[in-house]
Amino acid sequence: MHYSIFSLAANALTGHKHWKPAWRDAEPQDHYDVVIIGGGGHGLATAYYLAKTYGIRKVAVVEKGWIGSGNAGRNTTIIRSNYGLDGNISFYEQSMKLWEGLEQDLNYNAMVSQRGVLNLAHTDGQRDAYARRGNSMRMNGIDAELLDAKGVRAMAPFMNFDDARFPIIGGLLQKRGGTARHDAVVWGYARAADRLGVDIIQN
Repeated sequence: MHYSIFSLAANALTGHKHWKPAWRDAEPQDHYDVVIIGGGGHGLATAYYLAKTYGIRKVAVVEKGWIGSGNAGRNTTIIRSNYGLDGNISFYEQSMKLWEGLEQDLNYNAMVSQRGVLNLAHTDGQRDAYARRGNSMRMNGIDAELLDAKGVRAMAPFMNFDDARFPIIGGLLQKRGGTARHDAVVWGYARAADRLGVDIIQN
């Protein structure tokens, strides 16, 4: 079933009796081309892109528990590409671009919210390090904005600026950064991989 406002409305009118499980409870087959151990974000994303991008459909994902029961459900939820080393910057920026189209690609609400990621600076050394990181990001074509204390206060006036043990003197802002619900991410990958023929074997 394709998720949309129309499928939601249709099911609302029928008492939500026609929703199907998001993925099959697959029985193990005798042979696979690829077996992936672990049904977390890395395992399910690998299975999905093997099937979608490379056409490898005879794939099994074996999970000791249930999908979303492991580290994916305990993840910090932050998504960002605000790194300082050239190799890291390009790697995480590619990841950021995947996040930005993930929900449309998977047809699943992973609650991706690009509300920004702000790292606070409490010392002159931290501020200088953030300036170097921000410059490195911008040289690689990634959004970065160095804020002074006034800029941080305008963005987050609820923080303690006056009597704080570690005074806030500025920060590095990546407006495209944000959060995602990582257990919903693995559910979305599981559903999308299953639709491409991947077997997900839980427990």
